[in-house]
Amino acid sequence: MIFQFLIPLLIRLVVGVSLMALGYLLMPKQKVPKPEIRDLENPTADAGRPIPRLFGTKEIKGLNVLWYGDKGSDQYTVKV
Repeated sequence: MIFQFLIPLLIRLVVGVSLMALGYLLMPKQKVPKPEIRDLENPTADAGRPIPRLFGTKEIKGLNVLWYGDKGSDQYTVKV
């Protein structure tokens, strides 16, 4: 008597899990863009620009600085 309810439930469970696995395998892979150095924003140094005053946590864009540093990337290989 219990097999009348258990067998259809197990069949539905196996079909559902197999369809989920098939959908995962057929899903298109996302291409992750590589960050480029030119995408970074350059800070400026203006005499009349106000100094931002921040309380708490927040990202400040467009900083007013005198020197920022060299923008560049170095490529190296690691041998194991």
